[in-house]
Amino acid sequence: MVKLALLARLEAKPGKEEEVAAFLKGALPLAQQENDTINWYALQLGPSTFGIFDTFETEEGRSAHLGGQIAKALMANAPELLASAPVIEKVDLMAVK
Repeated sequence: MVKLALLARLEAKPGKEEEVAAFLKGALPLAQQENDTINWYALQLGPSTFGIFDTFETEEGRSAHLGGQIAKALMANAPELLASAPVIEKVDLMAVK
């Protein structure tokens, strides 16, 4: 049962919005390879505000994702693409359909 999630909020540097969007779209194949990542969503919340929301059945799966290829690539590219450090929150899901 899906009961855990991560919510990451990303603010693109001015002029880097398209690059952040492309980075997130390009991360989908990496997410698809993660067996313990049940759902993975890349979001655009505003002109320069983006996000990632993903769900997990276990804490081990969530931890593996946090140490996985997407997180590593995000942190490596953050200084060039993002106006500030990503805000990543661990979320407990209360109800899921």
